[in-house]
Amino acid sequence: MGTDEDTGHGTEDTGHGTGDTGHGTGDTGHGDGYGREEAPTPDVCVVGAGPVGLTLAIALRRLGLRVRIVDKAPATKREARALVLWARAREALDSLGVGETLTRHGVELETVTVHARDRDLGQLTTGWARSAHARPLNIEQHDIERLLAEELARLGTRVEWNTEVTDVKVHDDRAEFTLRHEDGTAESAVAPWIVGCEGTASVVRDRLGIPFEGRRRTGLQVVQGNAHPTWRISEEPGRGHIFLAPHRSLLVFPLPGGGFRFFCFRDDPDPALTAAPTLDELRDLVAETARMPGLRLAATERVWLNRARFSDRVAARLRHGRGLLAGDAAHAWAPVGGHGMNVGVLGAHNLAWKLAAVHHGQAGEALLDTYSDEQRHMAVRYIREMRFNFMELPLPPLGYRAFTATVPFALARRGFQRRLDLRLSDLGRNHADSTLSRHRPARRRRPGPRAGGRMPDVALATGEGPAALRLHTLLGYDRWTLVLRAGRAGPGVLDAVHVACQGFPSPVRVLPVTPWNEAEARRLGHPDDLLLVRPDGYVGLVAPLARTSLLRSYLAALAAGPA
Repeated sequence: MGTDEDTGHGTEDTGHGTGDTGHGTGDTGHGDGYGREEAPTPDVCVVGAGPVGLTLAIALRRLGLRVRIVDKAPATKREARALVLWARAREALDSLGVGETLTRHGVELETVTVHARDRDLGQLTTGWARSAHARPLNIEQHDIERLLAEELARLGTRVEWNTEVTDVKVHDDRAEFTLRHEDGTAESAVAPWIVGCEGTASVVRDRLGIPFEGRRRTGLQVVQGNAHPTWRISEEPGRGHIFLAPHRSLLVFPLPGGGFRFFCFRDDPDPALTAAPTLDELRDLVAETARMPGLRLAATERVWLNRARFSDRVAARLRHGRGLLAGDAAHAWAPVGGHGMNVGVLGAHNLAWKLAAVHHGQAGEALLDTYSDEQRHMAVRYIREMRFNFMELPLPPLGYRAFTATVPFALARRGFQRRLDLRLSDLGRNHADSTLSRHRPARRRRPGPRAGGRMPDVALATGEGPAALRLHTLLGYDRWTLVLRAGRAGPGVLDAVHVACQGFPSPVRVLPVTPWNEAEARRLGHPDDLLLVRPDGYVGLVAPLARTSLLRSYLAALAAGPA
């Protein structure tokens, strides 16, 4: 039922109440930006104003922290680069209040037709997952950055462009750093925390002495650009294309403003060639791969052409005392699958609530180590899996013939479509191995959410009409949420739950719910279980309602700091 009028007890908040941490969420006293003399000391300095840094800054501001965000680039030099936001990253950004804005400026990808040898092998369909943002959203990186920077400014913080971090030193209680401004002057600054989000050549990572482990990917280059094609394929909103050929894989996705982004993963016959491709080179590559010799390409209004080679690297750790890493400063790999930006955004979403909890004294510093462990494991899994993404990686002739022979049969199966869509959406990604994830009894095989997995967006009955309410609309980034069945939430159970939550310094919302139907009830799990959902939407604890001692011990360990 979503709300608790039917239980007679109401939806209640323990700790500090729903969203009221006592620290505020918007006004921190530094106005629209930092003057170098009068500005108060920030709680966090974020280095790098790409999508990850901006997401982190917005999340921290919504949790009441003062943020200073700097970037050595001028605001006017932002490139297209990444294009796709997948479902889980869209959910994360929506929880920070920017989901609708991004959706208005993008185009959802509905289907992708796969071509090889002048014929269609079938099509991929998206949107199988249970999510308000089930389809991938095509929106260019420079638009994401602009929209996020505008939202951050509305929260009272503006990006300091043309400001480069040149040195960082961390101490037990603070981080000291040196900034070089556009006019060449240097500034010595301090903050309790500093987070490097400034890309693979991270100064923060270098000064913290954290190795960037991995190796260069050889035999692969990506040639990409934005263009308007003249070809025999009809253009439909929301439809993309994949063209497969020996040693080539061409992805073509619609752009929000018209035209297409062309990605061509290909072999690397001339590794010394580093210059950006010309439009003619891109045209020849597309025409050859798609077998369309008469193809013509016209540049889009914002011209963007790029040639890139990549390394697969992950930082040895993402935290050194008061310094942390996120985004490409923490992990980077070839853009096979298009998940690099998404994993970075999810990392920022993971980090911000933990950093705020530690800064506000609601958890021990060891909570930040769970961010490092969870995010590193996610990055390592992606690098491993993307090495087997044969839909995008260029294959030799024999491998190409074998793979394309199987594609029509796979695409004709609904089960394959569902599994592939779930993997691409990132909704199935989990933190099951995290010290924050506890499932009691550990060997129970009941259906429903598992500790460490994303909380399903279950449809709930409201008792107020035929429309269902989505569970995710009742979760909050500023609190933990304890989900239990309304039918089991009698006075004794609720009293025991509240007693278990007493003394936990972070807000916890106790949420009795009624699933919409039996199918939704199965997705929610056993009716005698309680589910403790983290602020970032992952399940932290699954335990029997009769054993609220497990809830109490979990929260006590969290407040002290996970072992």
